[in-house]
Amino acid sequence: MRIAIDIDSTLHHYWDRLSDSAERRFGIALPYEEQFDWGITRLRPEQLKCCIEDTHCDEAILAGRPYDGAVEAVNAWAAAGHFIHVSSHRDVRAHAATEQWLRAIGLSFDELHCSYDKVARCREIGIDLLIDDSPVNLQAALERGMKVATIVHPWNQDLCEIEDVVCAENWPELARKLAPLVSGEQHRVA
Repeated sequence: MRIAIDIDSTLHHYWDRLSDSAERRFGIALPYEEQFDWGITRLRPEQLKCCIEDTHCDEAILAGRPYDGAVEAVNAWAAAGHFIHVSSHRDVRAHAATEQWLRAIGLSFDELHCSYDKVARCREIGIDLLIDDSPVNLQAALERGMKVATIVHPWNQDLCEIEDVVCAENWPELARKLAPLVSGEQHRVA
């Protein structure tokens, strides 16, 4: 199976970093539990861009801590022969630090791709399963015939309730729920 995995709010908790940046730079709080929409309307687009740049600088990337169980689940899939594509909505400038972080946390992966259209890349390389937090990406992947899964967040919980999305509160639960799907194929395409 070919599995694509997002990073921010999927492999590690990202919202606290974004909220801290918004508070520090602009005095605007972004409470996680109140973020029910994918759009971040409390910040103007240029403010959001600044906060994202803050959180995607090399130092911030390298300080990330993966969710409990994330590395173990992904490494088990890789060890079983699945192709692991890490895909992030990060600027290509973040690629080197992101790759360094993935290696530092011990995550097994075949490919890392930083771009602003990960679903197109997933389609291009034949991804079977996309694990992401974005309702926009999850819906687009579903429409293109991919299986999708997510860690539940306030901004994607509605999609979990109405769509064919594998949802879990944490990585150990996600790995358990995906086990029947990922145990079907045992080949790696390098």
